[in-house]
Amino acid sequence: MYVVEGGRTLSGEVRVQGSKNSTLPILAASLLCRGESVLYNCPRLSDVEASLTILRYIGCNARREGDTVIVDTGSVTRYDIPAALMHRMRSSIIFLGAMIARFDRVRMSFPGGCELGPRPIDLHLNALREMGVEICEDHGELDCSIRDRLHGAKIALTIPSVGATENIMIAAATAKGTTIISNAAREPEITDLADYLIACGAHIAGAGESTIIIDGVERLHPAAHAIIPDRIVAATLMSAAAVTGSDIRFKSIIPSHLESVIPVFRECGCEFDISGDGMSIHTPYRLKSPKLIRTMPYPGFPTDAQAPMMSVASVGDGMTVFVENMFESRYSHVSELCRLGADIRVEGRVAVVDGVKRLLSAHVHARDLRGAAALVVAALCARGKSEVEGIEYLERGYEDFELVLSSLGAEVKKV
Repeated sequence: MYVVEGGRTLSGEVRVQGSKNSTLPILAASLLCRGESVLYNCPRLSDVEASLTILRYIGCNARREGDTVIVDTGSVTRYDIPAALMHRMRSSIIFLGAMIARFDRVRMSFPGGCELGPRPIDLHLNALREMGVEICEDHGELDCSIRDRLHGAKIALTIPSVGATENIMIAAATAKGTTIISNAAREPEITDLADYLIACGAHIAGAGESTIIIDGVERLHPAAHAIIPDRIVAATLMSAAAVTGSDIRFKSIIPSHLESVIPVFRECGCEFDISGDGMSIHTPYRLKSPKLIRTMPYPGFPTDAQAPMMSVASVGDGMTVFVENMFESRYSHVSELCRLGADIRVEGRVAVVDGVKRLLSAHVHARDLRGAAALVVAALCARGKSEVEGIEYLERGYEDFELVLSSLGAEVKKV
């Protein structure tokens, strides 16, 4: 757990870690490159370590040197992933496209991870079937094979799924012919994956737009690549600054990736100085409540920032309405925020937050990654000493978060 002494003002400069949601698909994509890929700015997270464990299980040599990860995929020997490894994270399904492209055969179970309600993988499976993959589903296991070679296809996604877009891109990179993805996800992590694949020799156009075109090549080669900064970690630290009335500076970020988040903080009364890859946030003594926050696919407000932003709204002056459009069960943090003194009502996908002047310390328990971040943010401004359990969820996406916050002046201890 974390023990947090609330009420401390934060100050200083912080470097934002590499993006978890970029690292995981790029690690999977490295399977297509026979040889040694070097990934810089690779965060030390339990989800990243789970991905590296999967790579080692199938025969790769994967090692870490600080924030650099080196993956040598030249000697892979297995085409299966056991259930114990798949269940460690929901995004493990991203290995499906890479492994079928490398081995023509793959056996794996359905993924695990945070319980956010249904997150079906039908989009992934249907797309791969259109590319020539035969898939047998049996008691939670997937047995996939191809008779000849993956081939290109025109794939129209019913929703702009990030994971499905990534799986298709990876599989299509070495497929025969051209693949066109319509209604593709547009997140920066999609563009980062495309940049890595292009560095490896792939032919990809349109990444970051709603239509992506991949012309398959015979083979890819290894490459070096720097992972983009994590925009959700940046948004979480912005939330921490806001609730504590603090001014902090971010370095090594991409401000354009936060274009849907910054206006919400401005509505709260925060001000920003942005220059190049640096940004400072200046917060008021009392936050104003943003009126409406509706989570949407990128470039809309990110669902992953909803929970930390709810901690901000909890101490704002006024009322905020949240509409969660991405997942059915993403309000698990609400009951725990209420234990800290927040005034929140939930009905279906809508949460109404009436801001209070201050939160009070409590013992709370996180149930998912972003909910854990929200509880830590709330505890930073709660009067007294709070205990936040469930930090194993937090460590799936935040590297040494207690040390980062402590470096800014917070009193946070991991026990």
